[in-house]
Amino acid sequence: MKNNDKILIIDFGSQYTQLITRRVREAHVYSEIFPNTITLEEVIKMKPTGIILSGGPMSVYDSGSPQLNPEILRIGIPILGICYGLQLICKEFGGVVEPAKDREYGKTVLRLTEDSKLFENVIRNSIVWMSHGDYLTKVPDGFVVIGQSDHSPICAIGDEEKNIFGLQFHPEVVHSVEGRKIIKNFLYRACQCKGDWTPQNFIDDNIEKIKDKVGNSKVICALSGGVDSTVAAVLIKKAIGENLISIHIDTGLMRKNESEKIGKMFDEKLDLHHIHIDASLRFLKNLKGVVDPEQKRKIIGNTFIEVFEEEAKKHGDAKFLAQGTLYPDVIESMPVKGASVTIKTHHNVGGLPEKMNLKLIEPFRELFKDEVRSVGRELNVPEEFIERHPFPGPGLAVRVIGEVTKEKLDILREADDIFINEIKNAVLYNQIWQAFAILLPIQTVGVMGDLRTYEFVAALRAVNSTDGMTADWFKFDHNFLENVSNKIINKVRGINRVVYDVSSKPPSTIEWE
Repeated sequence: MKNNDKILIIDFGSQYTQLITRRVREAHVYSEIFPNTITLEEVIKMKPTGIILSGGPMSVYDSGSPQLNPEILRIGIPILGICYGLQLICKEFGGVVEPAKDREYGKTVLRLTEDSKLFENVIRNSIVWMSHGDYLTKVPDGFVVIGQSDHSPICAIGDEEKNIFGLQFHPEVVHSVEGRKIIKNFLYRACQCKGDWTPQNFIDDNIEKIKDKVGNSKVICALSGGVDSTVAAVLIKKAIGENLISIHIDTGLMRKNESEKIGKMFDEKLDLHHIHIDASLRFLKNLKGVVDPEQKRKIIGNTFIEVFEEEAKKHGDAKFLAQGTLYPDVIESMPVKGASVTIKTHHNVGGLPEKMNLKLIEPFRELFKDEVRSVGRELNVPEEFIERHPFPGPGLAVRVIGEVTKEKLDILREADDIFINEIKNAVLYNQIWQAFAILLPIQTVGVMGDLRTYEFVAALRAVNSTDGMTADWFKFDHNFLENVSNKIINKVRGINRVVYDVSSKPPSTIEWE
């Protein structure tokens, strides 16, 4: 069964835009983010089932504020405007938006004032999350007020006939108690979605797409050993069988003994019969003297492609390169124009060379990490693969802050191995989204026995997340951290100090580079 429903999420710079995407997908409807510069022709061509306009930090009347082609609001597609999106709708249909005397930030009570398909089965008074400095003072033509709050007498509006709605609050955040229900009502009551965005349907659709695209050609799959590339390989093999050539490159940037361990699992448990290439000296040579993290990523991306293209020449009919690129990689590397900014270049997105002989196949380019895990379970990939913590494509190169050398990598490998093993021994591994050690480019004075030391600092990082777009630091017991710190300092030559990172994303990123 083909997936036909698509919700376009148009971004105006909200910190919650990715959350809207997730909430829609959690309701089994496909959604994708587009910039506010999207054209009317592009929207019509995509034939969306509905459109959601995100929030944003600016006023709709500000000079340079992100706008939208107003004709998009008049093509007969159901529309939901959230915060800034509501104010755009108001401005376009003859309402009035003004600076609020009492700005609303945080929790407030939404009081429903009219029956609406948007609020079907939603309780009359519920907690919602506000974040705005402007508000509506005049209802747009054709709309009625369907909800109020203490500081927003026009908190929710609707034109039931046109299926256009607006909310001053953010239904996508967890603090809006009935938020998921409201979004589902928009999807199923207003847009008449079928709810066919499921892992099995994704698998069926992509097997057909891969077959059509590849034909009888061979596909080289870059196997890092992480969840994404592993599940991608299993999916592609299901589509093209022995025409898949799985390759694992040991970059010299892997964790302790990792290439050897995952190689056995690829062949013995997943029947991938991979080719192992040791290119560690080549990667380290190319990274010599490089400190800038963006440059590291680009060098690693280019070197990956060079190695894969050299291997492809040994297989004359190999025309494609498969990667486990995820949607967050794309969002952070190549953001929408106008409202968002580039966070960092992911080596498998912006780090790739402009000209490649191999064409890309990225079946998960539109998925979040937890969605890939769901696909993997549907494909019967063993749980030990599914639950592996994310590992960055550039590997330990972005965890050795500053210049990458073999000495620093070996020190970091030992510290990271102790940290992860202690987490597993404490039966905490599956409670944590991602955990790792970082080697800092500073040395500090220490005392071991009666001797003065001057060695590196290791930082430990552990976070919880759903999709990697936001994350909170993991609250270890102090005794656990004390034990790990002692073991690293006592066992790893080159480290005499250990610190723990208590930053959340945002404002920090999960990785340090």
